[in-house]
Amino acid sequence: MAALQQIPISLQSKIPSLKTQFLHKPSNLSFSATFPSLKLAPAHLHLRPSASASGARMSATAGGSYAAALADVAKSNNTLDATSADVEKIEKIFSDEGVFKFFSNPTVDLEKKRGMVDEISASSGLQPHTANFLNILIEAKRIDIIKDIVKEFEMVYNRLTETELAVVSSVVKLEPQHLAQIAKQVQKLTGAKNVRIKTAIDPSLVAGFTIRYGSSGSKLIDMSVKKQLEDIAEQLDLGDIQLAV
Repeated sequence: MAALQQIPISLQSKIPSLKTQFLHKPSNLSFSATFPSLKLAPAHLHLRPSASASGARMSATAGGSYAAALADVAKSNNTLDATSADVEKIEKIFSDEGVFKFFSNPTVDLEKKRGMVDEISASSGLQPHTANFLNILIEAKRIDIIKDIVKEFEMVYNRLTETELAVVSSVVKLEPQHLAQIAKQVQKLTGAKNVRIKTAIDPSLVAGFTIRYGSSGSKLIDMSVKKQLEDIAEQLDLGDIQLAV
C-alpha cells in the first residue's frame, strides 16, 4: 500500500476560534488471489482530482466546519496522520450505542463526561488536542454530530493527502498481502498518490469480495460469488428464480 504523504496545503478553518482551544485548553479529559480481473476498461476509470493549492473545499455543514477546524490544528502542529488515526479510534468508540447515548444524554453531569473523555484518551492514546476537541463538542452540546464530523474529517484528510479511500467487503477477513494487492490496483485505476483501505465483513457475498471507491463509493468492483450467480441467472433468464447456495 502506498505510504501516506504530507501535502503542503493551507487549510483555513471555518471556526478559527477552535484552533486556540484545541492547542491550549487543558485536557479534562486463508484467501489466495492474484486479482487478474481487476483490470477494467477505460470507461470505468475514475481519476481523483488533486487538492488545489488554496486548500480543500470545506463543507457548509456543522460537522464539516468542526472537521475542518480539527484538520487545521493537525496541520499546524504536523500531526495530520496521527490525528487521522485518533479520529478512526473515536469512530470505533462512538459506534458503541452505550457510549454514544452516555455522551449525548443531557442529564449526565458535564464533569462525568469530561472524566470519561480522560479515560478514553488515556486508554486509546489520543493526542491532547484530540481529547480537547471531544471536550469542546461536549461543552457545545454538539457530540450528537460526532459521526458526521468523523465522515467529514476523513474527506478533508483524503483531499489534503491526495488519498483514495477503498472499502473492501468480504465474507472473511482478507490477509494484509491481498489488501496490498487491491490497493495497488485501485491506485492504478484512479491515479491517486495514496490509497487507504477500509474493510467490512459481508456474509451475503457468499465468497470473494467487492471494492467501492470514488466519490461517496460511486465506483464498484464486484468479484463476489453472489455477483457471479446473479450474472449466470441473468444469462439463463432465471432472474426470478432464487438460487440456493
